[in-house]
Amino acid sequence: MNERDNNHGEELLQPIDTDNEGTIGIDIFNLQRRNASVTTVGNVAMGGNNPVRVQSMTTTNTNDTEASVAQVQRIVQAGGELVRLTTQGKREAENLQNIKQALSKLGLHTPLVADVHFNANVADVAAQHVEKVRINPGNYVDPGRTFKQLEYTDEEYAEEIKKIDARFVPFLNICRQNNTAVRIGVNHGSLSDRIMSRYGDTPAGIVESCMEFLRICKREQFNNVVISIKASNTVVMVQSVRLLVQQMRLENMNYPLHLGVTEAGEGEDGRIKSAVGIGALLADGIGDTIRVSLSEEPEAEIPVARALVNYVSARTPHLPIPAKVANGFNFVAPERRPTMPVANIGGQNPPVVISNRMDKNKVHVVTNVDQTPDYIYIGRHLPATLSPQRRYIMDYDAYMQLASTNPQANEQVYPIFPHNAVPFISLVQADVKFLVLQYGADSEEYIACLKHHPEVVVVCMSTHKNKVGDQRALVHELWQAGLNNPVVFAQMYRHTNEEKDLFQLKAAADMGALMIDGLTDGIWLMNDGDISDEDVDATAFGILQAARLRTTKTEYISCPGCGRTLYDLRSTIARIREATKHMKGLKIGIMGCIVNGPGEMADADFGYVGAGPGKVSLYRKKECVEKNIDEKDAVEHLLRLIENSLTPNPSPRGEGRE
Repeated sequence: MNERDNNHGEELLQPIDTDNEGTIGIDIFNLQRRNASVTTVGNVAMGGNNPVRVQSMTTTNTNDTEASVAQVQRIVQAGGELVRLTTQGKREAENLQNIKQALSKLGLHTPLVADVHFNANVADVAAQHVEKVRINPGNYVDPGRTFKQLEYTDEEYAEEIKKIDARFVPFLNICRQNNTAVRIGVNHGSLSDRIMSRYGDTPAGIVESCMEFLRICKREQFNNVVISIKASNTVVMVQSVRLLVQQMRLENMNYPLHLGVTEAGEGEDGRIKSAVGIGALLADGIGDTIRVSLSEEPEAEIPVARALVNYVSARTPHLPIPAKVANGFNFVAPERRPTMPVANIGGQNPPVVISNRMDKNKVHVVTNVDQTPDYIYIGRHLPATLSPQRRYIMDYDAYMQLASTNPQANEQVYPIFPHNAVPFISLVQADVKFLVLQYGADSEEYIACLKHHPEVVVVCMSTHKNKVGDQRALVHELWQAGLNNPVVFAQMYRHTNEEKDLFQLKAAADMGALMIDGLTDGIWLMNDGDISDEDVDATAFGILQAARLRTTKTEYISCPGCGRTLYDLRSTIARIREATKHMKGLKIGIMGCIVNGPGEMADADFGYVGAGPGKVSLYRKKECVEKNIDEKDAVEHLLRLIENSLTPNPSPRGEGRE
């Protein structure tokens, strides 16, 4: 971006000084639903005091009435309250009427949503047949994204806005006549070149893309509006939604919000990634409807979404948390809290993972070398042998006995103190000490202690009903007191192995806001149940990767598929995952079509994108390097592209590079 572009983004990123928290009217410690206006979609109301609605999207061809009706039925039976269908042309838009009539005959009146890209005329038709139409500001009037760097004068830019106005107002009038709601759905992956030219690929650009349309809605007094801002990057998604809430508040708007992490993937990774992003926003009372986008059957999304909503909603009502926001914290553009490193914890180090190993026979069991915990809590008993590559945490009284009998061992073993053992910290010699704290417990004592002991790492725990707010409160208290001790968040659960998916969802949701706020120097997950230690560790590492804090495995950015997907998405994902799962740190995008494909996987190393019936195009970064490959050959082409790109080119003499 040039200097002018940067200025546009910085104007939006300044926090509003409207309350003593400086957090755009949202209390980050005490959970309350954001006060959104009510939008009605058919027989479903969202916003206001209405429950958070859950929804999904069909993957069928919208021209196939029978298949679409059957899939809508399955989504509704699973608990879906709205169902979206891809609507790429007028034929699909017209056939929505047939789908709706067939569902009505079955006694199903769940609102249908038309998903429109690239063709505003299609939106006009769809608005006459279904309860809501989703349009994408990135391609409603602006042409599809090409990643070209364009330059506009202010006058030229204003003329482009007039084009949006001229095309959008007639659509709003059609919606008004038909009592059709509108979703303004911005995707990070499909920002227009025009927006990119002025704001860059930033949350500020994402928000302005949305606001251009919302200002027209407000002027035209069209209030039946829902907004979504989505990205495959959870940090971008959360910061953009926070920024949008701030900007709407500045402009006296309070439309309801649809939340989702787009292209989240499948299986455990998709669930964890969705819970990190969506959970971070729900934790602040933001969100009126959600969709968990998984590369699976659409009805599989509904139980995940419902579990996530229920888990966060259960935090209210709760006892008040009397806390203050630290002066250095910016809710809409948080940076990592400044800390002094203690060994490899804090400072600029990636967050560490601490794991329990109470069974001495399993202390050194490792199934994935890249996901080996940084510290192992062993309670009171040392294992028979100490691995030179491991660091251990031991109860402080047992540690004191160890230090007196085996002074060499304490070079790898560190003490942990409960909050009521603060006076003993000065008596123990150790390079690293851990102190378990809860907000509000003897704060004067632990603040005084930490000022004199920079070698102490705080282990932040909470038994509060709203533990995210409670844990935030402790860190903000330390921050405001000028303390730079690193903080590790310890989260406790009780789940059986059969409930592993629920454990992963809860842990990811609990850590979402804490990570994106920049408060996390480590994560310690504990589970009282039979989930294996290795699965608990993998969850911790997966949560950190979902928040872009630490990479320990291959990341797959894959869409859930829809009627635009013209190849077998799920089997393709499985083949690519199996062939590339060993490539730590690699990002691979697997996309059904070009709507969001090249954009959402812009930071991916390689991309696989549907280009037409049975055809696939391959990308390296943002560049399309192979076009229209037959689907049957495309995976092999992708693997060859990856292999060739990762293999160093030999020098002219055939010698290896220095």
